[in-house]
Amino acid sequence: MNFERIKEKLNILADAAKYDVSCSSSGSKRVNKNKGLGDSSGMGICHSYTEDGRCVSLLKILLTNHCIFDCAYCVTRKSNDIKRAAFKVQEVVDLTINFYRRNYIEGLFLSSGIFKNADYTMERLIQVAKKLREEENFNGYIHLKSIPGASDELMREAGLYADRLSINIEIPSEKGLKLLAPDKDRKDFIKPMKKVKNEIIQYRHEKKIIKSTPVYAPAGQSTQMIVGASGETDAEIMYTSAFFYKNYNMKRVYYSGYIPISYDQRLPSIGTEVPVLRENRLYQTDWLLRFYGFEVTELLNKQHPNLDTDIDPKLSWALRNLKHFPVDVNKANKRMLARIPGVGMKSVHKIIQARRYRRLSWENLKAIGIALNRAKYFITCNSKDFETKDRTAAQIKGLILQNSKSKFHKTYSNQLNLFSTLENKILA
Repeated sequence: MNFERIKEKLNILADAAKYDVSCSSSGSKRVNKNKGLGDSSGMGICHSYTEDGRCVSLLKILLTNHCIFDCAYCVTRKSNDIKRAAFKVQEVVDLTINFYRRNYIEGLFLSSGIFKNADYTMERLIQVAKKLREEENFNGYIHLKSIPGASDELMREAGLYADRLSINIEIPSEKGLKLLAPDKDRKDFIKPMKKVKNEIIQYRHEKKIIKSTPVYAPAGQSTQMIVGASGETDAEIMYTSAFFYKNYNMKRVYYSGYIPISYDQRLPSIGTEVPVLRENRLYQTDWLLRFYGFEVTELLNKQHPNLDTDIDPKLSWALRNLKHFPVDVNKANKRMLARIPGVGMKSVHKIIQARRYRRLSWENLKAIGIALNRAKYFITCNSKDFETKDRTAAQIKGLILQNSKSKFHKTYSNQLNLFSTLENKILA
């Protein structure tokens, strides 16, 4: 084996894979068996975080950065003047096993540029996963990036070896896709998504009858959208997300801010990267849709097509809907409690449990852990202290932002004092 050449390939294809952010392993419960290698149970992969806060990693690479398409937003577009490379199937298998044995990784995230055609590329991705499972007895996490246009037969096989499958829809709107990737068809993205969804349902049903039925793609499927490359509003992006969550049972939708990689008149100019804050606001909105019972139309609509940058989407909604507040935390239902700024779902459940035994006061709410600096403007309880009424949305927003800045400066000042104290001790 030419180790220098393998190292060169790894540098090229790992760097090319960094633009894909959809690499969480949440939901997989594959366990080690037959004294094999690895165990993906309860783990997140690729510098993502598990539920207990642990950071874990995976080998994240492309099989190749050769591609037959010329998508304007993609670093591996065929017209881009970059160094090309391709792994052999066995090389990826060997790298995964060697890295795992050295405790560098806990799994594999494998994507690829499309060479020859969709099925040829997908077959090679599956071969890697199949060899790892059957020849190396590897039970760690495997995430395969599905190839647009791959056949139903290959998608079915892929889910038998991978923990998660994902196919990036890339651009939120069909219009944007036609502009930036005219050779691609939205239908080619939808077809494998539909197949994966149906196979997950079918295998789950069969397993209830036949216990030996294998689990198909135990961590489900996900997708990713590029934000800011084609001019869609936040509303258009989140409507697209809601569509895929509802119709294809997505585990996650990821939002990747567009990074200018080369000049193209169809794209934003070089130097106009999408602010990380916009990604953050989209993820917060996504969370509200999935876990807090919000509808897209409540958060984003014709009157409010884009998210506020200075406040989070829940607070923004609350300020636009002051008619629903203040909420009495001792009487409100779960749905309304979840809509109070500064109150998370864990706190909602704690409130519901605690108020069975007593009427809650501000001290009780503080002990539960709600963010009173925001919540106090929207709730009443068994105490009158701090209760505020008859303030406008602008006044409440100003007070919250002022308090947030004060809190930030206080924290920053405390950190400086701590560093100063440590420095003095070291110098002494």
